[in-house]
Amino acid sequence: MRHESRADLSPRPGVGTSDDPPPRPGPERFAGLFVDHAPELKRYVVRRLGLEPADDIVAETFAVALQRLESYDGRRGDERAWLYGIATNLIGRHRRREIGLYKALSRTGADAVIEPFTDEVEQRVVADGARRRLAKALAGLSRKHRDTLLLVTWAELTYEEAAVALGVPVGTVRSRVNRARSSLRRMLAGIDPTVADEG
Repeated sequence: MRHESRADLSPRPGVGTSDDPPPRPGPERFAGLFVDHAPELKRYVVRRLGLEPADDIVAETFAVALQRLESYDGRRGDERAWLYGIATNLIGRHRRREIGLYKALSRTGADAVIEPFTDEVEQRVVADGARRRLAKALAGLSRKHRDTLLLVTWAELTYEEAAVALGVPVGTVRSRVNRARSSLRRMLAGIDPTVADEG
């Protein structure tokens, strides 16, 4: 379920003007960011890459965030989308591993990486071969389409949050998600396993 407790980084009432940028989180706030977002971020990375690299990627995400605290701009969106954007860029360095995991799943039908996702899907698709077809379809998506789709479905970001995370317009997010879902429907014989998960 989507983690709803987010820190309010907007200006306090009566502080500054509407033209002032929101205050940036200071180092003392950083521990709160970790507590608020690290567990769900780790679940997302595990779904994409497996358990082995997840701790390292989450740690690196927060290391990068700490280095960039001074440049954080709260007007672009909340810190959750910002952190997912950093993590998605780091995941991109492991593209071969991610594709390899999906291909292995498409051959064997068993892999813990996407089990949390397929558990929900199996109620709507025929279990025999569904995981394999889903994994094959995910492996066949371009990186930008897969990143966008999985931010919306697995990380449960809204289209607006995904746009902030990826640094693209909201219309681009909508287009990429639609194209990715069309591809999945073709691979899964007309069934779209992502509809109920839309953020």
